[in-house]
Amino acid sequence: SLGMMVILAFYDPVLRFLRQPYANVCARRPDLVQDCDFSTLGPLEGFNTRLKISLYGGLILALPIVLWQIWRFIVPALHSKEKKYAIPFVLSSVILFVLGGFFAYYTLDKGLEWLISWSGSDVRQAFQISKYVSFVGLMVAAFGIGFEFPVLLVFLQLAGVVKPRQLVQGWRVAIVVIVVIAAVITPSGDPITLLLLSVPLVLFYFIAILIGHLATRNRKDDD
Repeated sequence: SLGMMVILAFYDPVLRFLRQPYANVCARRPDLVQDCDFSTLGPLEGFNTRLKISLYGGLILALPIVLWQIWRFIVPALHSKEKKYAIPFVLSSVILFVLGGFFAYYTLDKGLEWLISWSGSDVRQAFQISKYVSFVGLMVAAFGIGFEFPVLLVFLQLAGVVKPRQLVQGWRVAIVVIVVIAAVITPSGDPITLLLLSVPLVLFYFIAILIGHLATRNRKDDD
């Protein structure tokens, strides 16, 4: 609730920040978008949008606490030596989620431009503010969750569920699975967004294997 109150206090600058990708499309492609203003279809839509933005922002601000509680839930099942990864787990999860969110934000205009182009130049764009905010929120969430992928892989290796060698041997299948998952979690469904999410996830896959290999090897040396 505290995070929601903070976002509500800075609602106008936050809304301008969220609107910027659409404004970039307006400036770059005036043939597609003639009017860059948002529209509302009812007296309550502005109020609902304000609540929606504060909810999304509050969840992001509360992310470190949420992840810490998740870690506390699974810690009892771990060995004492594995519990030392608590702080790196939480920090890396937060950093990767925020990184994924910003990556989604700064590439959002490319996906928007591609989607809008399918309407044709003779169609007047009138974006409904609540739907636009929901779209941006889903994109940020999709990229943020997708960027948590390496943390999950490293954790599975530390827990002994999978071994680094198995992940290396199955890299071809993994790439196919990554592309399929990226296609499922991206709400826009456009190929540009799919590519922008798939490439980092593939890189994260191999980085996670390397980190898992080093961590498990060091643990064996300690034993």
